[in-house]
Amino acid sequence: MKSIVLPAPIHYELLMQILERHTQSALDQYPAQRQQLHDLLATLRKATLQQEYLEAECRRSGLTIEYRWSIHQNDPTARTSS
Repeated sequence: MKSIVLPAPIHYELLMQILERHTQSALDQYPAQRQQLHDLLATLRKATLQQEYLEAECRRSGLTIEYRWSIHQNDPTARTSS
């Protein structure tokens, strides 16, 4: 069965928490930038939902999901030379 590589859901959650807890309060006096931040948060929420839809479709198609935590994670299909 083929495995589909996707980012681990925590990546979205981490980004949203940093933006909501730290960036948002720093932009209290800057309404234009604060609006951009709200737009960014909405986009991240949409991306999270879109990935969930993709995961559901992959599972319905018999594909397994492999979550990646890093781009430097070893590729299990890569061959090593001896």
